Amino acid sequence: MRTKGLVFLFSFLCIALVHAQKEYTVSGKVIDQDTKEPLEYATVAFKDSKSKQVITGGITDGKGAFNIKINEGTYDISIEFISFKTETLPNRSISKNTNLGTISLALNMESLDDVVIVAETTTVDVRLDKKIYNIGKDLTTSGGTVSDALNNVPSVSVDIEGGISLRGNENVRILINGRPSALAGFGSTDVLGQLPAEAIERVEVITSPSARYDAEGTAGILNIILRKEKTLGFNGSVNVNVGHPTSSNVTANVNLRTDKYNIFNTTGYRYRESPGNGFFDTRFFDERQDAFLDSVPYNRNIERREYDRQDKGFNTNLGIEYYITEQSSITGAVFYRNGRDEDLTTNLNDYILNDNPQIGTERKELEIEKDESYQVSFNYINKFNDSGHQLTADLQYDVDNEEQKAFISEPVRYNNTSTAEINIPREETNTTEKQKEFLLQADYVLPIGEDSQFEAGYRGNIENEVTDYVLRQEDSQGNLVINENQTNIFDYTENVQAVYTQYGTKFGSFNFLLGLRLENTNLKGEITSLLTEEELQEEFSFPIDTDFDNNYLGLFPTVNIIYELGEEENITLGYNRRVNRPRGWFINPFPSRSSRTNIFQGNPNLRPAFSNAFDLGYLKRWDKLTLTASIYYQRETDAFQRVREEVTITGPSGSPVEVVRSIPFNLATNERSGGEFGFLYNPAKWLRLNGSVNFFQFKLDGSFNGQDYGQENSSWFARLSSKVTLPGKVDWQTNAFYRGASDEIQGRQDGILSINLAFSKDVLKDNGTISFNVSDLLNSRRRDSFTTTEFFEQVSEFQWRVRSFNLGFVYRFNEKKKRQRSQNDYGGDDDFEG
Repeated sequence: MRTKGLVFLFSFLCIALVHAQKEYTVSGKVIDQDTKEPLEYATVAFKDSKSKQVITGGITDGKGAFNIKINEGTYDISIEFISFKTETLPNRSISKNTNLGTISLALNMESLDDVVIVAETTTVDVRLDKKIYNIGKDLTTSGGTVSDALNNVPSVSVDIEGGISLRGNENVRILINGRPSALAGFGSTDVLGQLPAEAIERVEVITSPSARYDAEGTAGILNIILRKEKTLGFNGSVNVNVGHPTSSNVTANVNLRTDKYNIFNTTGYRYRESPGNGFFDTRFFDERQDAFLDSVPYNRNIERREYDRQDKGFNTNLGIEYYITEQSSITGAVFYRNGRDEDLTTNLNDYILNDNPQIGTERKELEIEKDESYQVSFNYINKFNDSGHQLTADLQYDVDNEEQKAFISEPVRYNNTSTAEINIPREETNTTEKQKEFLLQADYVLPIGEDSQFEAGYRGNIENEVTDYVLRQEDSQGNLVINENQTNIFDYTENVQAVYTQYGTKFGSFNFLLGLRLENTNLKGEITSLLTEEELQEEFSFPIDTDFDNNYLGLFPTVNIIYELGEEENITLGYNRRVNRPRGWFINPFPSRSSRTNIFQGNPNLRPAFSNAFDLGYLKRWDKLTLTASIYYQRETDAFQRVREEVTITGPSGSPVEVVRSIPFNLATNERSGGEFGFLYNPAKWLRLNGSVNFFQFKLDGSFNGQDYGQENSSWFARLSSKVTLPGKVDWQTNAFYRGASDEIQGRQDGILSINLAFSKDVLKDNGTISFNVSDLLNSRRRDSFTTTEFFEQVSEFQWRVRSFNLGFVYRFNEKKKRQRSQNDYGGDDDFEG
């Protein structure tokens, strides 16, 4: 018993001695010896110098940095990363807080060709301030477009016409490589439906932007990162796809990396047919007459649409990064895109009086669009040291030229009235748009000690868009003459000058990032028309300033706070003030027509809308499971809303035409709130799951033309993605998306379900991959809605593109050297952008 007591006393003293030892923090940074890029997820292990047993360890964050707490002692410290030589620091005595400095790892050339990839990252990386969607991991986007890929991104939804919203809010800022760009369509998202998904590497969803980012976009920011490899040597891939309805594309990504420069290129060509359809049943509450139908009365119009679209496009992105020194480099890149679309829309119209068909017409509109754009950009970066002290400068120039011609005819299919002859005049439209953008940006980062950082920067951004629109209509003699009421030139310029500063620091378990951005916005527009300003006001039924010059000065504070409950658990709180500036097509008062009876018209009197937003988030990680949750609130003043109303416009020879007009107005305030929940779950090597649910509601308070449009509405959307590895190493992925029904300010929209399915198999010693996918498996991605106003009610159904099938093949050469990350590398992000 005495012996056992002594043993117990000795053990107790040893434990007490261990716990009496002081604990210190060991920090450092791990980088690639060749590229000087930080190595994220590198493993740092501390081994007892005598027993060689591992005592503790950790991994590096997005900046290659690590901070590990360990008791006083002597250790062998090893730093490892897949495909790199292990670096060992033997017999390091730790008796105080120690900074190991920058540790460079060299590629292990002998083992590169024998790397076995046992697992891969999940499709979605969850960071503290954003979600990162890795395009290359999603099988269902093979052969698709950027818009197709965005539709699978958490928190994001893409409607059937390509409109993008974030958490149910359509005012999303689209950036390319962190900057506004002609590649994103100068605010329009149409061009994203023309770029192949293979051209991009990842998409970042930023819901609580810091002061470094442009204040545009009340919903947040989607940052699309184009492909650019940094692997040594010559490598790349070729991707070929064919599909039904008829589609084909080929995309090549190549990269040449040496010690002094890095050349990268992505080139692609695509052809795509996109058949779609629509149905519109409009019941008017009284009888009416159409000027083109002479004296034929009707109180119901049924319109059936068939869309036959052909899209041809070529794009190439060529760049070179030159390493001036080990700490500085300059990058130049040129992007060129050329597209040609031919869209044929057939509208079958039936005009009915008291359930008796009166007149039937067949309206055909052939629209030919040529689009050519290019972008030249330069980036300079100078890293003063390895602790993050750096200066970057960007210069960018974009040009986009579009020419659109439309030929419209509407012969009569049948005539059950006493009117002998009805002739609906032909129309031709010609629209040219020239857009230019110039961007100058500089950012300075200064670390202060180990836990603080100061940033400051400037951005100047000037966009100019000139739209020249000519409408010709057939007169009574059969000649095409200019409609003076609609023909116009609209010259619009947006000039935004901004400076910002922000300071981030860590204090105990709290991380703070405080920022302030000052922006001056100048919006100028000039309307050239054959009508006077008074005549335009009479024609469009609201005041119009044909030469406006508006200035807005705004302060935009941002606050981001992170509280660390543990190494794998934290709470985030974000606040930001942002702006929604009206874009050119929302301001142009001249109507564009999807049919003879339905038009969209811009409003030059729109003012910018400002919002204040709060976001409270929670993140918890386990070995195989990551959970995220957040609740958010936003209050927007002068919010834009589209109002549909019946108006009369002037047709050929001065004849009046009654149409349904959709027009945006500033409708007072819009309060939005909601919550979202997401998970990433990898229960086994053969199964990966991720999903999210987003519920949101808004309260609109405003009126227009004496009518109250106040409304409360709620909706939700959810997505689930599963990836299963079948026998024979065949990957099977299923993506499902559902958007719930919602009440609109003048009606209701039904829910939409979409399911995508894909299979892939690696071949040719894993250098090639064959894939097959089905987009919209159930052919159910269509919008069903009901609209009611004082004058009419309308039931409509619209499908942008029918179900499609795609077969793809990708071949990779020399890409075994690409760095791989294991499935358990969950992607922590402790930088100040968080």
